[in-house]
Amino acid sequence: HVPARAGTTVNAGSRTTAVEITGLRKAFTSRRGSVVALDGVDLSIAEGEFVSIVGASGCGKSTLLSIVAGLQEATAGTVMLDGQAIDGPGRDRGVVFQSYTLFPWLTALANVEFGLRQEPINRSERAARAREQLDLVGLSDFADRYPAELSGGMKQRVAIARSLAYRPRILLMDEPFGALDALTRRMMQELLTEVWDRHRLTVLFVTHDVEESIFVSDRVLVMTNRPGRIKEQIPIPLGRPRSHELVTSPEFRSLYEHVLGSIRDEARAAMNQTVAG
Repeated sequence: HVPARAGTTVNAGSRTTAVEITGLRKAFTSRRGSVVALDGVDLSIAEGEFVSIVGASGCGKSTLLSIVAGLQEATAGTVMLDGQAIDGPGRDRGVVFQSYTLFPWLTALANVEFGLRQEPINRSERAARAREQLDLVGLSDFADRYPAELSGGMKQRVAIARSLAYRPRILLMDEPFGALDALTRRMMQELLTEVWDRHRLTVLFVTHDVEESIFVSDRVLVMTNRPGRIKEQIPIPLGRPRSHELVTSPEFRSLYEHVLGSIRDEARAAMNQTVAG
């Protein structure tokens, strides 16, 4: 296994580029001064590619995803989706966070339908599409349940179904399974790979879980300490579909040790900087 050099793009065949990030910088200013969260981020993501971002705590993973989502503005640089500059939130991007962000007064079906209210379709079409997405995530029998009646994993499945319902060009996921127990988390990882196989969406996935990043991805990006930039791009040449028996294979463990070692080096550097400071 030979990782890609930092700052290069792994060959994704003949697929077109969905996301192009060039010279991205993000600085936060307060009364205490300025903090540079991201600096010099260059990244291309191919259409239909599943890419995960990992790195030490505070390296800017979530900030990068938030900028692609249009929820934060970059200080400098460009972020393009399908050749168009991102300058705010848009329905071409679906976003799933760790918190479920469901409306507690709406049923699972109504929560998914809510994301379709701006679509030029009638009520019956809206309901049909929402049911289709609930079926995709295995919740057909829970369409009439309210969030309070659903488990954490079920709530996150509803959130994913809602994000998929309006057919975004890219799905952005920020620690979506971070609040789940270990068994539910594994089940959700397998479900996500199954959904990806069906839709072949472009996915940008932020996680602190190295095993998770390898299991779901075509490519794993390791970020440097703050200011964050892409340190290394590691292709994941594992077949699909994937099941969790894969994680015990020598190929998987080798990838795991490589990614973990790269993150650990950055964490040690950050600790040394703190001590020196």
